[in-house]
Amino acid sequence: MANQLQPVRGTKDLIGEDAARHFHVIETARRVTRLYGFCEWQTPIFEDTRVFSRTLGETSDVVTKEMYSFEDRGGESLTLRPEGTAGVCRALITGGLTQTLPQKVFYAGPMFRYERPQKGRYRQFHQIGVELLGPASPLADAEAISAGWRILNELGIAKDVVLNINTLGDAQSRANYRDALVAYFSAHADELSADSKLRLEKNPLRILDSKDEGDKALVANAPLIYAHLTQDAAAFYDGLKAALTAFGVPFEENPRIVRGLDYYNHTAFEFVTNALGAQGTVMAGGRYDGLVEQMGGPNVPGIGWGAGIERLAMLIAAPPAMVQPVAVIPMSREAEGRALEILNLLRNRGIAAETGYSGNAKKRLERANKSGAGFAVLVGGEIRLKNLADGAQEDVTPETLIERLGA
Repeated sequence: MANQLQPVRGTKDLIGEDAARHFHVIETARRVTRLYGFCEWQTPIFEDTRVFSRTLGETSDVVTKEMYSFEDRGGESLTLRPEGTAGVCRALITGGLTQTLPQKVFYAGPMFRYERPQKGRYRQFHQIGVELLGPASPLADAEAISAGWRILNELGIAKDVVLNINTLGDAQSRANYRDALVAYFSAHADELSADSKLRLEKNPLRILDSKDEGDKALVANAPLIYAHLTQDAAAFYDGLKAALTAFGVPFEENPRIVRGLDYYNHTAFEFVTNALGAQGTVMAGGRYDGLVEQMGGPNVPGIGWGAGIERLAMLIAAPPAMVQPVAVIPMSREAEGRALEILNLLRNRGIAAETGYSGNAKKRLERANKSGAGFAVLVGGEIRLKNLADGAQEDVTPETLIERLGA
């Protein structure tokens, strides 16, 4: 039909196997992060626009091109959240939790960015993430990364993913490195792309992340940060690598991983894969010790990461098979009341059970077979348990029925 309503471009319904994959990712992450002592938070899907414009940078692409911002009826500028960290840090401040540290936060939910939809990327997309707020120790960074690695392991996709780590150093290290980059790229200014010429003035570290082929050739020979680290920054990085090794998390050092905003420091990392075609990042994060303070709170160190659920869901081989409910079938109209009692008994004992809403016993049994149910409970003058795989039947009491079904 020409006027049939369709999903908005860049959005997707989660139904059937798509839903099973999606929620398997969330449930796995929720279970794993609990092992590390993380508690789940849910922040609002929309926030005061300043929560994101202040933290992401007024001139960043996300703020200038991708945010879904609108003015509500009260005249306030609100924005659908484009990422999870800023909302968690805002909640830390407004919730009065900056004096109760550390706070170990897990979150899962939808994010929104107006960008060109493509495979695994939507305008309404979903993320899992963690934020570890309070400790200024490399052990905290290693714990956050280790939790992410364990999630990938539990999902069965760690074999397809490589962890790349880097250090951004402390403020003095970054200043030292910035000077070295400015000197190097200024000598090659005529060869830089237009975007990178602007970055040379404002934030030369972002040139390292350029996708322009000409820039990439220059970046290959650019100075590395390691020679410009202070003693403290070098010790922090060594501590991170030692802790990751102790946790059994394999990694590769990649000196080209950067974060463009000033509140990032020390650790930057990405889990990348080639399994989705071109190399793609499936989980990424870093240390952001200045973010809470920039949002109006005290100086609270932080480390965190975010991961796209859609991409993770595409990588897993298959979600776990759904548990098929036991089919409870009344053999006559007179047995319907007793069948409902049996249905309720099974559910009370934690056994998934369903009954048909219409049709005679034969049709209901046919539907149970087609649904993939493993057992049917035939309720008449007696209660009979039927194994739908081999056809075997036995008479049971309500008590023995529960025993046979394993509850």
